Amino acid sequence: MAATMKALWYSGPQNYEIKEVPIPDIGDDDVLLKVDYCGVCGTDQHIHNGEFISKFPLIPGHEIVGHVHKMGKNVKGLSIGDNCVVDNTVLCNTCFFCRRDNDLFCEDLGSLGVTMHGGFAEYVCVHGSKTYPFLNISPISATLIEPAACAMHGMDKLACTPGVEALLLGAGPTGLILAQLLKLNGAARVVIAAHTGVKMDIAKRLGVADEYVEIQRGGGGDVAAAQWGKLREENKYGFDVVVEATGVESVANESINFVRKGGKLMIYGVYDNDALVHWSPAKIFADEITIIGSFAQTHTFPRAVLYLDSGKVKVDGIVTDVVPLTEYHKVFEKMTRERVTTMKVVVKP
Repeated sequence: MAATMKALWYSGPQNYEIKEVPIPDIGDDDVLLKVDYCGVCGTDQHIHNGEFISKFPLIPGHEIVGHVHKMGKNVKGLSIGDNCVVDNTVLCNTCFFCRRDNDLFCEDLGSLGVTMHGGFAEYVCVHGSKTYPFLNISPISATLIEPAACAMHGMDKLACTPGVEALLLGAGPTGLILAQLLKLNGAARVVIAAHTGVKMDIAKRLGVADEYVEIQRGGGGDVAAAQWGKLREENKYGFDVVVEATGVESVANESINFVRKGGKLMIYGVYDNDALVHWSPAKIFADEITIIGSFAQTHTFPRAVLYLDSGKVKVDGIVTDVVPLTEYHKVFEKMTRERVTTMKVVVKP
């Protein structure tokens, strides 16, 4: 009888259970990881609702951290027990875009925890080439490496010149990592604007930005509008770089108003599929604004591991909640109703 493991099993959108499933078989080029922690992000909420590029049935979880339990005979550079993080992307390497070195747009793009089984389980099978060891940070902190890899791709897209002034809208985990990468790579001034709460408290404690603009919760829309208006008034020329990292449609619509003439706006959040923006093409034309999307990542994990493992990008304390797999039903409650006190949730299978 095949050995089994506990896993979070989605048979379809919003329809999940904890069930016993077979432990994955591995091939000669694969690694079987015992999952220690797996991070939860906004993408997982969209997957829960059947959005994004999710496919069912599915074991979600794409921010995977574990240790090597077993490995195929062809795997090099790893040993049993090594702490590892997983690059969740799976590329076909043969389609139109892969053959043009645009493999993020792979026509058969796969992702562990999104289109194929991932890390909300006791074990996960990963190709050896997608498994990266780390040494100096805790397994809990290592759940931030996948978000850091995505942030690294965003930095590649922005291609900032030294001395820029940057505004980051949103203080989620990836936003705090992006802020640090901007400071480490030539930004002369980094400003974070976000709601009051634990996220901004952590941002200040880590010292990720030069200035912090706290938008008050409650008090009606007029209060927030006045605070956004004050930010515009105090920065009448805007910013060279604006990163919209909230995933909120109304903030995305407002974000273009903070972009300096000749500047760049990067859309970084994950939005509802029916979200829309309404920007003046005349403004984009006259101000020569560059609008950039940053979707995920390919081939940025080595740099992300190096930045976090070296301590140059600081993530201590970003994980605020650890939830056992059996209490997965609490995850989205913490991310929505308890968002004032919750920063990053990870699952411990």
